[in-house]
Amino acid sequence: MAALSQACFDSPPIAPLPQRILLVENSRTFTSMLREAIEQRLELPVSVASSLAEAGALLDSEDGWFLVLTGLVLADGDRDQVVSYFVERGLPTIVVSGVYDEDLRKRVLQQQIIDYVLKNTPGSIDYLVWLVQRMERNRRISALVVDDSPSARSYAAALLDMYGYHVSQAADGAAALLALEADPTIRLVIVDQEMPGMEGVELTRRLRAQRARDKVAVIGISGNSDPSLIPRFLKNGANDFLRKPFSREEFFCRVSQNVDQLELIGTLQDLATRDFLTGLPNRRSFLENSQRQLALPSEDNDVAVAMVDIDHFKHINDSFGHEAGDQAIRAVAGILQSHTRPQDISSRFGGEEFCLLVSGLDDDASTLHFEHLRQAVQALRLQFGGKTLTMTVSIGVCRMPSRLGNLHQLITEADRQLYLAKAGGRNRVCSAEKV
Repeated sequence: MAALSQACFDSPPIAPLPQRILLVENSRTFTSMLREAIEQRLELPVSVASSLAEAGALLDSEDGWFLVLTGLVLADGDRDQVVSYFVERGLPTIVVSGVYDEDLRKRVLQQQIIDYVLKNTPGSIDYLVWLVQRMERNRRISALVVDDSPSARSYAAALLDMYGYHVSQAADGAAALLALEADPTIRLVIVDQEMPGMEGVELTRRLRAQRARDKVAVIGISGNSDPSLIPRFLKNGANDFLRKPFSREEFFCRVSQNVDQLELIGTLQDLATRDFLTGLPNRRSFLENSQRQLALPSEDNDVAVAMVDIDHFKHINDSFGHEAGDQAIRAVAGILQSHTRPQDISSRFGGEEFCLLVSGLDDDASTLHFEHLRQAVQALRLQFGGKTLTMTVSIGVCRMPSRLGNLHQLITEADRQLYLAKAGGRNRVCSAEKV
């Protein structure tokens, strides 16, 4: 049974994304500062070269490169050669320069580089670390460009692709809505206003009926000089607006700012709904999501709530210390996550107590499910200061037909069964059925 249950939780392995960063620069002080900042803050590996020859040797000897940060003053290459050397290899490239030269900046930006950054300005290290982090995260974000002009659509899509996004395209509003419905991973949409059949403002309004502001960022674009267009976009759900023609730098800044805000909202939502120690949903989130799930129409099967409590937790803290207690809580949370199917909900209720909502298991399957969970916790071995920490849990379970859907009764009875498990000697499962 345990092997069958675990198979439900395993997903196909995902190939790891390239992580290595190449820093090409002849200033040792700047190189040391930037390398240390990236490795410490982002935990990404950085290799350093001071010439094109050294850079080429590193690129040829190692795999997994995803980004190059390069200066323009190298002993074995002029400015144009340095940039083209990396761009022609298909590597995302950020140029870092020590001198402001507007003509040079314009010439370099004509090539397919990510950004041109002055290294001797206040905050340049912080900006470069943010830029590297943004590029690393972009690779996990899908974007959609909606424009009836093939050339304009391809240009915006090419920019997003250069910045690392997974990009899809739509030629009109109807196709865009279908693409959004088919792909839940889309987090950014670029919407042109002037399109036949459905203008951009109307598409934005309909898009918001599918995806809220905390799920998708929408940027409207147009070459129309109508002053009412920007407020119309914003009032109908757009996050931002770009006037055509826009520069590549402005496009990148607007897109990055909106994606940053989207991620910040997600972080705040996690802080409000997830337990900081274990990453599991917290009590409030469990109650809200469980009520919502029980209210959904379902087949006439059973639903169970289980209260799980670590036995003698005070003794763990007293004997091993509070850091060990935290590790014990995280270890049990990991066991719970591995026994939580996609349709189930697990949470940390507080302290050393957890709560689970499990649906679709009959009496025998439910008994085996929670017994396997108990055994998995009992098999844990954690090492602290030369000592081995073992632990057990007591579990109280209440089952009832899902059509009754009374969360309060389920939790109350599961809590009573937990008390019986504790009183009966701990390290056991006690369950009851409500009809």
